[in-house]
Amino acid sequence: MEGPTMSAPPSNPSTPLSSHGLKPSGKVHWNLGWEQLHSIAVERGEATLTAHGVLLATTGERTGRSPNDRFIVKEAGMADDVWWGDVNKSISSAIFDNLLEKTRNHLDNADQVFVKDAFCGADPRYRMPVRLVTEKAWHAAFMHNMFVRISPEAAETHEPQYTILHAPELQASPSKDGTNSGVFVILALDRGLVIIGGTHYAGEIKKAIFTIMNHILPADGLLPMHCSANTNEDGSALFFGLSGTGKTTLSADPNRALVGDDEHGWSDEGVFNFEGGCYAKMINLSEKDEPAIFATTRMKGTILENVVLNADGTPDFFNSSLTKNTRGSYSIESIENRTPDSMAGNPKNVVFLTCDAFGVLPPLSRLTPEQAAYHFMSGYTAKVAGTEMGITEPQATFSTCFGAPFMPRHPSVYADLLSSKIRKNNAKCWLINTGWVAGGYGASSRIKIRWTRALLNSALDGDLDDVVFVEDARFGFSVPTTCEGVPDSILQPRDTWHDKKKFDGTANVLAQMFIENFEQYSDVCSQEVLDAAPKPL
Repeated sequence: MEGPTMSAPPSNPSTPLSSHGLKPSGKVHWNLGWEQLHSIAVERGEATLTAHGVLLATTGERTGRSPNDRFIVKEAGMADDVWWGDVNKSISSAIFDNLLEKTRNHLDNADQVFVKDAFCGADPRYRMPVRLVTEKAWHAAFMHNMFVRISPEAAETHEPQYTILHAPELQASPSKDGTNSGVFVILALDRGLVIIGGTHYAGEIKKAIFTIMNHILPADGLLPMHCSANTNEDGSALFFGLSGTGKTTLSADPNRALVGDDEHGWSDEGVFNFEGGCYAKMINLSEKDEPAIFATTRMKGTILENVVLNADGTPDFFNSSLTKNTRGSYSIESIENRTPDSMAGNPKNVVFLTCDAFGVLPPLSRLTPEQAAYHFMSGYTAKVAGTEMGITEPQATFSTCFGAPFMPRHPSVYADLLSSKIRKNNAKCWLINTGWVAGGYGASSRIKIRWTRALLNSALDGDLDDVVFVEDARFGFSVPTTCEGVPDSILQPRDTWHDKKKFDGTANVLAQMFIENFEQYSDVCSQEVLDAAPKPL
């Protein structure tokens, strides 16, 4: 996990801080390793240590992403290909320039500044060189964990394609600066710059970099994906889903090597992880259910975010008093069962994960290629408590490509790329509900992790190939009638509801929501994909 340990700048850096318009008056730390960064973070009071010697940081008011405070600069160039709307909100060059100056001045006057160089993308053919300049040691340590680490030799000649100027202590003034709050996350695509201020939540750093990758890769025929991935001798698998739907949990399988847990690219050669680490949800973490992830919480080098400690200094993963979006950041090397290069071959299985709060979608369904395209563009799930500000209970949502907040281009760009790669590689497609049945949210508990794992493993291992499937008349996909390790009674959600009439009404409501949401894509989809829509009964 350890990387470079330099503090002085490279002897002749290819890209000095002056190239970002910075002239820091305080001490500048260049590419420190995690041990030094953790020590400085504790010394400065930025973070504390758990009883296991793991760094623990809290982020104050902002404990999740702030989508209303994220903007892309609308100026000629790469921004011409942005799909503007509620997700990709525009901001003027003038507003950006003003906040950029404030961010530079803030960092110039900081007593210490931390520079962290890295790559986004494990495949050397497609990786993007990036840099973080921040006022916090623990955020530099987060960057160290989360992206592909760089050698001291490579640091000498590192030329970042994109640089994040990170000033969490700097608050914007909405009335003066043109923002929605004191928080700002602004991407200037053609300038190679991102500025972040007003929030200590570390997830904003990685999501900003992912958004950029998701914009630039399709131009070269590569599919960027908000998904986890794993592999074995029978082939790799992709897991699409929003935070809290099970990407990290389900991809950490003792029988399959982890490629990565959040963002990947799919080239003609196969898939590659964007990251050098994982950013896992810690709430209700159980050693029994998730042993690999649990083990990382006792490994030095890991960073816990907004986790509450017991009196003896051990983490209380069931305590949500700060947020339900508790997180752990750890390097990919912390997972023993992983691919050595964070790469794998072309996927044989594509899995869409949804957290259905209505309780009407089956725990597992098999999709045709056309249905896969439909559900990929729909991206139905529930926003799970804590992943965004203001979300306190699951809410039904449609997030295009299961990652709309990080997809700057029109959804059809990503859907077309996915469809072509599925067809080319003859991949099987599945929809898995990790949410509720038996009356939905509030009337039952979420589906047990062990049942979801049993269904998933049976699908990936081919054990469902000889099982009888029945077609769901309303949603059109095929549902297995049995699966080893899973009660047959939960496979057909209607059978789990006492009130069948209420089930039918609820299922029709959800089906209609699908139809209404997909109207925005009707002019860019084939008739075959449009025919894959649900049909209320």
